[in-house]
Amino acid sequence: MRPEDVGLSSGIRHRRVAGLRREELAPLAGVSVGYYTRLEQGQSPNVSDEVLDAVARVLRLDDDEVAHLHRLARVARARRKVRPERLRPGIRLMVESFTEVPAIAVGRRGDILAWNRPAHALLAPHWVFDGEEKPNFVRLDFLEMDFSRGLYVDWEQKARDDIAYLEGSLSRFPGDEGLTALVEELLALSPEFHALWTEHPVSNCASISRDYRHPCVGVMTLTAELLRTPDDEGQGVTVFQAEAGSPSQERLRRLTESVTRPGLARPADR
Repeated sequence: MRPEDVGLSSGIRHRRVAGLRREELAPLAGVSVGYYTRLEQGQSPNVSDEVLDAVARVLRLDDDEVAHLHRLARVARARRKVRPERLRPGIRLMVESFTEVPAIAVGRRGDILAWNRPAHALLAPHWVFDGEEKPNFVRLDFLEMDFSRGLYVDWEQKARDDIAYLEGSLSRFPGDEGLTALVEELLALSPEFHALWTEHPVSNCASISRDYRHPCVGVMTLTAELLRTPDDEGQGVTVFQAEAGSPSQERLRRLTESVTRPGLARPADR
């Protein structure tokens, strides 16, 4: 936000960082500068919803960003160690029950906890399907970029969605040391991750349409629906589907059939 966006004079010509200064934002939200500073520093865990909504209004946050702000404001109270991620057998069976479309169980850190064969063929065919270790989709996208840039037509948007997923997990599970370690690892190893992380994109990642460029069947537009499992901290099941009757649905069908009938998929229709 710029001062001109909220009816203020630009005042300072050269600002060290982008955005409104505390002295500009606090009065617009109806709080003192001192109170807003303590809020920024995590020293006001009992802040009211009304104050947070006022800050969100000034900053023109969307619904996902407002929810993220409310979670961040309560981080100090929520900072507890979380249980190690364990996939319930029923969730694994759910993923395996999808035979016509790709499906994965994904954890709060972006780990693929279970996948079916269509998902393996779509997302990471160079990994061993039934190996003990499965990929983390954020590591895959930022540390195996030769592969990921080839798979995603709009790699930068996929990368931002990855970071938004981690941002959401961090606000929900601030005590997850493995999650913090993953972010630190990617900041150190990937300049692309480092650059995008500073933008702090926020999204609930519940429903995303994306173009995939698969080497066997060509470009497909698929919608990924993330179904949260409330009894499992931060986990969910993602199902990938194409619009009925579309060329993408036909290509997805060919990809799925090729998993059990090798050689069936023809060269990609460009």
